[in-house]
Amino acid sequence: MNRLIMLIFFVSSLIFAASSQARTVNFNTELTNYGGSGAYLVLYLTDANGQYQDTLWVAGRKSKYYKHLRGWTRSAGTQVFSYDGLTGASRGQGETFTITVDVADSLIDSGYQLRMDTAVEDMRENRNDVVVPLSSEGAGKAVSGRGYVKTFTYTFN
Repeated sequence: MNRLIMLIFFVSSLIFAASSQARTVNFNTELTNYGGSGAYLVLYLTDANGQYQDTLWVAGRKSKYYKHLRGWTRSAGTQVFSYDGLTGASRGQGETFTITVDVADSLIDSGYQLRMDTAVEDMRENRNDVVVPLSSEGAGKAVSGRGYVKTFTYTFN
């Protein structure tokens, strides 16, 4: 009986520890009125040296167009087609949307960067449309993108 109680306590503490090691982050994006088809976007994480770490989200389901998200495809290499992030439909001009992702606490305030690449069919591709540090200080501060992203903000829950 004591072993069972100890096992239950141990498993419960592991579950609690695992759940407390990630923070829910809301990523809010507003696109410009760029006058074209739906945009493909990718939100990914790099370390302080700009080396790819993880894909958080991709907008656009047809993987044959991912090559136009050049910063991501060059840095992620073959991982582009086997990532385990979220995916959704491409996004329209002027659209505002929020993506919610759990991010490990150890990545926040540790020099990691959030990057967003964007591309629209028959229009320009924007490598590093948004690049911001993943930090407590940067949370809640809107930044302007360099291409199709009008504003980008993230907040911690």
